Amino acid sequence: MQNLSCFKAYDIRGRVGVDLDPAIATRIGRAFCQVLSARRVVVGRDCRESSTPLAEALIEGLLASGVEVLDIGLAGTEEMYHATHHLAADGGIEVTASHNPIDYNGMKLVGANATPIDPEKTLGVMRKLAESGDFSAPVSGGVRRDASAVRAAYVQTVVSFVETEALRPLTILVNAGNGVAGPAFDAVAAALQARGAPLRFVRMHHDPDGTFPNGIPNPLLPENQPITADAVRAHGADMGVAWDGDFDRCFFFDAAGRFVDGEYILGLLAAAFLEKHPGEQIVHDPRVVLNTLDVVARGGGRAVLSATGHVFIKQKMRETGAIYGGEMSAHHYFRDFAYCDSGMIPWLLVAELMGRTGASLADLVAERRARFPSSGEINFRLSDPTAAMAAVRAAYAPEALTVEDMDGMSLTFADWRFNLRASNTEPVVRLNVEAKGDAARVAEGVAGVRAVLARFAAG
Repeated sequence: MQNLSCFKAYDIRGRVGVDLDPAIATRIGRAFCQVLSARRVVVGRDCRESSTPLAEALIEGLLASGVEVLDIGLAGTEEMYHATHHLAADGGIEVTASHNPIDYNGMKLVGANATPIDPEKTLGVMRKLAESGDFSAPVSGGVRRDASAVRAAYVQTVVSFVETEALRPLTILVNAGNGVAGPAFDAVAAALQARGAPLRFVRMHHDPDGTFPNGIPNPLLPENQPITADAVRAHGADMGVAWDGDFDRCFFFDAAGRFVDGEYILGLLAAAFLEKHPGEQIVHDPRVVLNTLDVVARGGGRAVLSATGHVFIKQKMRETGAIYGGEMSAHHYFRDFAYCDSGMIPWLLVAELMGRTGASLADLVAERRARFPSSGEINFRLSDPTAAMAAVRAAYAPEALTVEDMDGMSLTFADWRFNLRASNTEPVVRLNVEAKGDAARVAEGVAGVRAVLARFAAG
């Protein structure tokens, strides 16, 4: 029995050669097919140097299970999602470590119709089977097919989300971070050009390169944002877009190079959908909510709260039939994209919104920032996160209007709110504070919670 620590809560991740290697990848392929009774499986991979050998070993395990492997090659995670749904496969696997360090790799897995894999009932069973190696006897008849042409269908799905005639001339700087966004973006850009879209693009760090010569693509980290911001200003772009390694998340910069926090993009997209589809439901996570709740109410929609994480957001969207779901971490989910997240659709929708309103991205979010300022996520490394959380609850709960325990704890007061949650993997708690029209109140809230947490600071 081999302990496979690369199995995490929702996916597979680990250090190459330590937690994950080709032999383990083959086991994962065998376990995936046996647990799901899969006969057709989509496989894609990112551009990391370890992704090709891991994908080949994974496919070896799939073929030994007698399945038809639909190999889409170098592709983003959302291309795997789309191909799994579009090709009516029984499941899909993307070999990727997204924004993790360069010595890591992993896999993202879905079932038929690109549905999430249940963490306990399914992924846990796969882990036990992969660890034991108690597989069914190898089956002949496995076949591998080149399915890379499915990108054309993916592109048509992506561009169907916008009305080309609503677009106005814009210069958009795009930073692929040397991940796999570049080729997919080029295909989308070509389709837009063929439709007469008046968009001009400036590309940077565009070619996939698994050595990541410009650093690991993770634009959510503040230290990684200046390179895109500077380029936006240097090229006089109307907007900047940057992706993580497997481009299931995209991040926005206005014309001044200012980073636009995810909760405001969530609000923009919710408003755009509700303008076209009044009364629809919008799913959101509990970390930062005031702007979203206000936007959805103004748009005549219904806000639906979900636990953080793609498995929970997708499940809630499928349960409710919600047209759109979003997280402040820049994951955006779409009903007409098999309820999956995409990093390519959001920037198109924002460009369309800029065209419809004639407003800049800065103008679109300025009012929302003023009405509902937020702190951004602040991390605290602590000696005892559980005790620290209890201390914060004891200090603030007596005065709170509501206390909710979805994803840590969310405490709401008359004019402000905060969410505090512990990391699942390290001794860290994450704080988000927001307020109604009062940035000073946000600062006061951060200072107050910080003072309580300081008693538990790690040495």
